[in-house]
Amino acid sequence: MSKSNIIAIASPPASEFDADAVRHQRFKVYTAKQLDQIPQLQQLSAERRFEMQVVASVLPFRVNQYVIDELINWQQVPADPIFQLTFPQRGMLKPEHYDRVAEAMRNELPAAELKALISDIRGELNPHPAGQLEHNIPMLDGEVVEGLQHKYRETVLFFPSSGQVCHSYCTFCFRWAQFVGDKDLKIAARESNQLQDYLRAHPEVTDVLVTGGDPLVMKTRNLRAYLEPLLSEEFDHIRTIRIGSKALTFWPQRVVTDDDAEDLLALFREIQAAGKHLALMAHYNHWQELEPAIAREAIRRIRDTGAQIRAQGPLLAHINDDAKVWARLWQTQVELGIIPYYMFVERDTGARHYFEVPLVKAWQIYRDAMQQVSGIARTARGPSMSSHPGKVEIQGVTEINGEKVIALRMIQGRNPDWVQRPFFAKYNEDATWLNHLEPAFGEERFFFDD
Repeated sequence: MSKSNIIAIASPPASEFDADAVRHQRFKVYTAKQLDQIPQLQQLSAERRFEMQVVASVLPFRVNQYVIDELINWQQVPADPIFQLTFPQRGMLKPEHYDRVAEAMRNELPAAELKALISDIRGELNPHPAGQLEHNIPMLDGEVVEGLQHKYRETVLFFPSSGQVCHSYCTFCFRWAQFVGDKDLKIAARESNQLQDYLRAHPEVTDVLVTGGDPLVMKTRNLRAYLEPLLSEEFDHIRTIRIGSKALTFWPQRVVTDDDAEDLLALFREIQAAGKHLALMAHYNHWQELEPAIAREAIRRIRDTGAQIRAQGPLLAHINDDAKVWARLWQTQVELGIIPYYMFVERDTGARHYFEVPLVKAWQIYRDAMQQVSGIARTARGPSMSSHPGKVEIQGVTEINGEKVIALRMIQGRNPDWVQRPFFAKYNEDATWLNHLEPAFGEERFFFDD
């Protein structure tokens, strides 16, 4: 691709960051109970606002004032991608689920009965995909370790109890069950020493991913209490600390103007001074998230600590199922010093029917986007399914011995011997997840099915 074409997809220069203009911003959030208090929604019809209330009674809803004022183009609503990313839409519930809840709300069903109905529907939405509760929960001394997941040998996921919320919620989120107030569906650690005890017993673990929710909703002193112990010599086998967060989109003030922003940046420096690699796993879904000046200032400040920012996000209908969107997103990230890391496939949970894109189409979008950027922006792996056996990458469509097939590769697996192993599935242009695929060449099962 020519240099002129690459420049054409690059975003325009952002306006210069004005600290005084944002210094006094305070975090203000709206939940389902405050939907009717958002002035911008008054431009929508009463019926559409009712639809939003119905969906928000089943799937979690939370949005803050920064997202409303700075990220959404209200002249483009409902098509605006950030509006779709944060506000409930009728299609996010299957018709039969929507009709049941809408009728109940119109008929003012008693609260207890409505709650039971909603609970039943949530149970049908596969609240914990890929064996999160059945196969990923580790044991120590014969007891379950709460708030940890250990799916891959080298990496442990840690869910601090005070980080199981986000500055805003994504409508597609595969961890939506964390946010609906049902204790049976929530993953969270009860004590900080659980993580330390488990890591002492597992020296093969090199990476700790602090996730949620969003760990950066916590005050720095709380995050420090979890991470500082890992900086001691006792945990020399921990080489990388990752923090999964969407704060750079939903509340960049967290590292710029919040009261403890400087303390957070100091913590980042301390982690690296202790010889650890710190990676902020930033979630991005559209280039609009990178446009505000404060968002770019937040990126600059984090990079100044020496931390590395890696960007990941799923391919989503209604939001970013367009190669040009991904090309601009990746190119802009590179210009800002962010490493494009993953394009995911929407998981088989929650509102997946609204957001899912067929695997073949996903690969075509990925390929077209890659063709529009230079080599330095081609670091994003994908499209990748975070499935039960591991992360499966769609590598393309080809023909072998007269049979049209989908080529795949296991880029991470429950069994380390599976990593980087290629395999093939029968061509299926409608498949949206691994369980929709069948082995090619007459094979009865995939190698990981055993």
